[in-house]
Amino acid sequence: MTYIAKPKLHHPALTPNGLGFLRRDYEGSVSTLCAGCGHDSISAAIIQAAYELDLPPHRVAKLSGIGCSSKTPDYFLGNSHGFNTVHGRMPSVLTGANLANRELIYLGVSGDGDSASIGLGQFAHAIRRGVNMTYIVENNGVYGLTKGQFSATSDRGSKSKKGVVNHDAAIDMVSLALQLGATFVARSFSGDKAQLVPLIKAAIRHPGPAFIDTLSPCVQFNNHAGSTKSYDYVREHNEAVNRLDVIADRKPIEVDYEPGTTISVTQHDGSVLSLHKLADHYDATDRIAAMAYLAERQAAGEIVTGLLYLNPDPGDLHGALGTTERPLNSLSDADLVPGQAALDRINAGLR
Repeated sequence: MTYIAKPKLHHPALTPNGLGFLRRDYEGSVSTLCAGCGHDSISAAIIQAAYELDLPPHRVAKLSGIGCSSKTPDYFLGNSHGFNTVHGRMPSVLTGANLANRELIYLGVSGDGDSASIGLGQFAHAIRRGVNMTYIVENNGVYGLTKGQFSATSDRGSKSKKGVVNHDAAIDMVSLALQLGATFVARSFSGDKAQLVPLIKAAIRHPGPAFIDTLSPCVQFNNHAGSTKSYDYVREHNEAVNRLDVIADRKPIEVDYEPGTTISVTQHDGSVLSLHKLADHYDATDRIAAMAYLAERQAAGEIVTGLLYLNPDPGDLHGALGTTERPLNSLSDADLVPGQAALDRINAGLR
């Protein structure tokens, strides 16, 4: 319940991160979502990713729209900047905030109704403009706040809890993000924390528009045998294209081993990372191949997860517009007023 405050006591053996923060310092309020909701697992993954990345909470701006998914920013990063917009309008508000202050780390949290229906145009333009952000869609294929109607991402042929069959084609947010020019595209599952946490860490570190579609079963309305977004269905049809981890900038650790084999590599912190090299057919830097692979596996009834596309040389909106590197609220009159000579040159160029 929201009126129950979290205790502030910490076990003395808990390990702080590089900034001296505990994982608890990245949490928020007590969740009011249904017990077992996949959205809470996504919140936990965001908390873990921020803790492991040593993110200063005051440098994070989290934004959302309307819906079950858009409630979740209240449950993580309680000491960060937050803004809850109206239904479907989160991307434009995030774009404006990003243009005003590029020094913050922008995290947009949305749902399949918020981004694939009323906010579809907003989503499309934020992605194609290259806004430097991490955009997470908590995708449950249902309108959980309004009693379980199909959403725009519900698969054709799937059934509602009442047995109604969906006859409409689904909107695939991952394919849209690839087509619109996102430079980091991934899909994950709320029940796969080992995959989701490194994806979120990599997306936050990515200097461009990063999109993660996260399948998040609704335990109240969309976790039954006829659903294609239930826990059991996703686990049975999950096709992970890679095994993931994120390593901070240090002296490179180089390895050489054959495709299809596994090796153990000691990291800078002393931990041991087990690496498995996939077959050579999947290249995460080939956007066209990624789109074709998604369509191929979808036709086979599989849900592809993992890092699906990464542009190794991304750009962002600020680079395209040539904006100032300083936040707008730090600019003085001297910075903003060009002077009469500069105005004369501009006017002369327009004659």
